[in-house]
Amino acid sequence: MHRRNFILTAAIAAIAPQLARAHHGWSGFDADTPVYLRGRIKAVKWENPHAMLTIEIADGLQVPADLGGRSLPAQASPVDGADILRRTKAPPAGEREWTLELAPLFRVNQWKIAEPAVGDEVEAIGYILRMADAPAFMRVEYLFVGDQTYGLRSGPA
Repeated sequence: MHRRNFILTAAIAAIAPQLARAHHGWSGFDADTPVYLRGRIKAVKWENPHAMLTIEIADGLQVPADLGGRSLPAQASPVDGADILRRTKAPPAGEREWTLELAPLFRVNQWKIAEPAVGDEVEAIGYILRMADAPAFMRVEYLFVGDQTYGLRSGPA
């Protein structure tokens, strides 16, 4: 019995570094400044650990005037979704192509989000990397597809 525990422990220790690199925390993202993006999808990666979209945004993209009044899923209350909408800013100038990291695939599936296609338009509110010279990469908090709004930090009610 002890030998089996030792082998199991050794196997876990051997793969732990790969598991740690495969997932990440959110400390590198500027959670104080939500950012708004709207664009056409150029690429879709609908697989674990996170669904990903690459979108192209228009130059000079601005936050829509109606954003603060949009309805959010009821589950947004614990993360104060209304405050996030009020504080949302336009993206930094210069970047046209953005990678959007959505929730883990199991949560995307709970929301019954249909896999979007290249050419579809989406809107997103989320947090971008805070380091200088960071790639145009966003962790999505809210995803707007057509008339649907998804709160990706929560599951559906």
